[in-house]
Amino acid sequence: MSSDFLASKKIVLGVTGSIAAYKAAELVRLLKKSDCEVQVVLTKSAKEFIQPLTFQSLSGRSVYDEMFNQNLEIEIGHISIARWADLILIAPASANIIAKIAHGIADDLLSTICLASKIPILIAPAMNEAMWNNKATQENIATFIKRGITLVGPDSGFQACGESGLGRMSEPSEIVDSIEHFFIPQLLKGKRIMITAGPTVEQIDPVRYISNFSSGKMGYAIADIAQKMGADVTLVSGPVHIPEVKSAKIIKIKTALEMYEAVMNNIEKIDVYISAAAVADYRVENPYKNKIKKLNENITLDMIKNQDILSAVSNIHKVPLIVGFSAETENLENNARAKLLSKKIDIIAANLVGENIGFNSENNELLLLAKNGIMQKLNYKSKKKLAYELLSFVFSYYDGEQLK
Repeated sequence: MSSDFLASKKIVLGVTGSIAAYKAAELVRLLKKSDCEVQVVLTKSAKEFIQPLTFQSLSGRSVYDEMFNQNLEIEIGHISIARWADLILIAPASANIIAKIAHGIADDLLSTICLASKIPILIAPAMNEAMWNNKATQENIATFIKRGITLVGPDSGFQACGESGLGRMSEPSEIVDSIEHFFIPQLLKGKRIMITAGPTVEQIDPVRYISNFSSGKMGYAIADIAQKMGADVTLVSGPVHIPEVKSAKIIKIKTALEMYEAVMNNIEKIDVYISAAAVADYRVENPYKNKIKKLNENITLDMIKNQDILSAVSNIHKVPLIVGFSAETENLENNARAKLLSKKIDIIAANLVGENIGFNSENNELLLLAKNGIMQKLNYKSKKKLAYELLSFVFSYYDGEQLK
């Protein structure tokens, strides 16, 4: 997984002595795919697991592995590298490098760069579970937290030593995802945002149901970016096949009625409500208790209307800022404007659905309409980028600024 938010960022990747060093090669590939500049720095122990040539080929830059390098020392190597970078990432980070950084030891190039740097440091630990749980390591980690050094992982699972437990380095895609936190503006810090996502399913009989084509990708992208922008996120999700959004409170539901109850039971202290779910308008009044047999040419299902969640939220005592979605097949602006007025909401995000756009696609485009008359078109792009632009629009509206 590459990132939409790391283009032109300069990252020092420190690789230390761990069997997880092989994952660092994939990490470089993903960072380069995200248009980052990557400067790899290897410790002496790291070279026992992976060769510098691998990283040179992947990064397109010379690999530094010695404290006293004649080419580097012209500009005082560790200082120039520290000043060049936007972020220092150490992955894998051994117990040894963690101890060095915690205690200010600078006896090789990587530890010296860290001590000479004023930029953020992100650590991805990798070690045996006994080493991770050792009191000394945990005290060093506590020191990191006090200093504002960020950790990603470690994960739990089977380890190279044959044991199982905490200590596995996080996967490269997860590390790249964590890096985004450093480069996405914290516009929503302190805001409490609720997002609904995915489809709902309405039972016909024990083996059949009525649903729709929503994948939940747009709602999950909004939840992911919202928490990276500093928001406290509650995600009410229908059945989807998407990794969970870390740091979000997730409430899983199936039916429209369950989504209604989840929203209304948690809406009281919410600042912004974003309804990105594709909620069924109707449900079967009396679902069959047993599987319907194929005996008749036709069957009739009596349907009753589901409660309108958007309307319900817009009529509570303390109404949050409300953002609705409108998926249309025609007359996009007119239909969206009508929904904006009828639902009594603040902003509507409208999009056409069809081949390669809307449901289940990685990209989309949106037309944003606000009740104050502002309209903005967000052109075709990844749903994560759309999520950021939508949330920036919401931030400006929330703060009463003139939207552009």
